[in-house]
Order: sequence, then C-alpha cells, then structure tokens
Amino acid sequence: MHISLLYGNPNPDDQAFLNYLDGLRSAVSDSHTLDIWDIEKMDIHYCIGCWTCWWETPGRCVHKDDGPDIFKSVIHADLLILASPMMAGFTSSSLKRICDRLIVLLHPYITFIKKECHHWKRYDTYPKIGLLLKKEPDTDKEDLLITRDIYDRFAINFHSRILFMDFIEDTAVDQLIEKTVSIQNAISI
Repeated sequence: MHISLLYGNPNPDDQAFLNYLDGLRSAVSDSHTLDIWDIEKMDIHYCIGCWTCWWETPGRCVHKDDGPDIFKSVIHADLLILASPMMAGFTSSSLKRICDRLIVLLHPYITFIKKECHHWKRYDTYPKIGLLLKKEPDTDKEDLLITRDIYDRFAINFHSRILFMDFIEDTAVDQLIEKTVSIQNAISI
C-alpha cells in the first residue's frame, strides 16, 4: 500500500509528536511505501484563489514551490494521513495550507453529492484519509467535533472518506499499524 503522510508541526521542540511519527515510519516502511512530508520544512505557498490551476493550466498550480511533489504523492496514495498537533482548537496552519492547495487535484466544475455542491474528480481514484492528531491540554469535545466535521467536508469534496481520527496520546504505533493493515485489506477488496 502507498501511504502519503502530510504533517504540519510548527514546534520543532515537540519531541512526542516527532517520536510518534518516527515510530510510525520505522514500523510501516518495511511493508508499505511511505512518503512523509514535513510541511514546515518545505516551500509551500498559500492558495491565493486565482483559479489558474483550473482554467489556465489545468491541474498545475501557479506557485513554483514544492507543491507538485506532494500532489503527485497524494494522488498516487491509497491512504492519505493528515497529521498535526491541535493548536487553538484546530490543526496547524501549515497542514491547513497544504490541504487548501490540494484543490489542484479537482476540476472546477460542480456536481451534486448528497444534495450538496462539490467539485468534479480530476482523477479516477482518490486516497482514503486518516487524521492523526496530538491534543492540546485544553482540547475539548467541541474542538474535536469541529475538526472532524471540517475534515469530513474536505473528504467529501475529495471524493473520499475519513477512515479514522486517532490521537497520539491514545493510540500506540502498533495499533495504528494494525489499523493500516485492516485498511489495506479493505482497499484491496
């Protein structure tokens, strides 16, 4: 299975988050293809809503940055894991920034899904999605519901679905690996 993991952690001293991702990398790399993208260390510009990727250069963003490498990894993945510490009740701005830029993987045209307007697919298949978060000390149930709702909306527009939302405080790496194996089996059916 090809996994693309995008993470945004603006705190380089957050060793618990980095250790968890290192454990995940070590455990998964023998049996799966794993692309890990540290958004904080990459040149990723904000989407400016110019629509160039839709009308002038379909499927290609106007920004000359590291985005195309990530786009290619994401669209070829079976599983997209979005990872971030919670910050002010939501994911990091760097993770949000790259998620906004993934609009390049869709067409500008609109279709109805569940009585809502969503973009047409640009590609035949899109990866399933998992959320891997690190709670703040004051993260509450409402923060988690809002975060889940926003990423559920992202998944619908991405012609996919959220398979899990786990927290590094609650989920050991081996449990996440078991979940990945279950996901692989479900995807290959």
